[in-house]
Amino acid sequence: MALGRSLRNVLVVDSGKPCNRYVTHAHNLVTQDGKTPTEITESILEQIAQYSTVKILKGKAIKGERGDGGFEIEIEDGSRFFGLKLLFATGKKDLMPDIAGFGDCWGKSIAQCPYCHGYEARDTETGILSNGDSAFELARIIYNWSKKLTVFTNGPSSISADFVNRLEVKNIKVVEKEIIAIEHVDGMMKRIVFGDGTSSALETLYNHAHSVQHCDIPAQMGCEITEHGLIKVDECQLTTVPGIFAAGDNSYVFRALSVAIAAGTKAGALINKELVEDSF
Repeated sequence: MALGRSLRNVLVVDSGKPCNRYVTHAHNLVTQDGKTPTEITESILEQIAQYSTVKILKGKAIKGERGDGGFEIEIEDGSRFFGLKLLFATGKKDLMPDIAGFGDCWGKSIAQCPYCHGYEARDTETGILSNGDSAFELARIIYNWSKKLTVFTNGPSSISADFVNRLEVKNIKVVEKEIIAIEHVDGMMKRIVFGDGTSSALETLYNHAHSVQHCDIPAQMGCEITEHGLIKVDECQLTTVPGIFAAGDNSYVFRALSVAIAAGTKAGALINKELVEDSF
């Protein structure tokens, strides 16, 4: 929108697979709170449509190259498009643990972000699937939303003794049993099942699922990837490759719609600034 309103010709290539497509409702986004990701996307596209400078292309980009004074992107059907500047808003892809039923509950009763889902899950029987010191850090954050809390390490615990004691003071148990399945009804979890045949009733589970770049084209084109798996950008959303920008989950650890939107707006304005400097 920032580029379209700057009278720049923009092509958006969208494969239609955002990471939040599993989520039933989006929250913590002012003016859109409680709407589904699909509703939010449809609203965005409707508003973007009024800008004749912006075109939306449904397709998947598979290759990128530096061209003569700009960049070329190839999509699956073989079409190629040229641009003076390139913005990756490609997001990240969550990798689910190998637990039956986990994927069915992801975004419904299994969540990553309490700021997005914690209010609706407040005071429920809640679990944290994590291990090590990060499990303690997540537990004391989630404790703000629910005191009915258990940490599941899915195997031997690596949480420090000091942190275990601090959890016990708050009546937070640490369960080290192997998890083999999540029992649920239409994605709403009912219990967690262990390898020894026992189970535990549970309504909500938090897990910081491992994630990777959804698109490998930035790395192919030479954009530096940080040790945390993010595209390295400066305060202007510029990557380590001149003329290539990145915004959203692919380049920032705080994964939230509001943060991604802000980064995209900033990137658009700064791309326009570069285009002005290049031509004036």
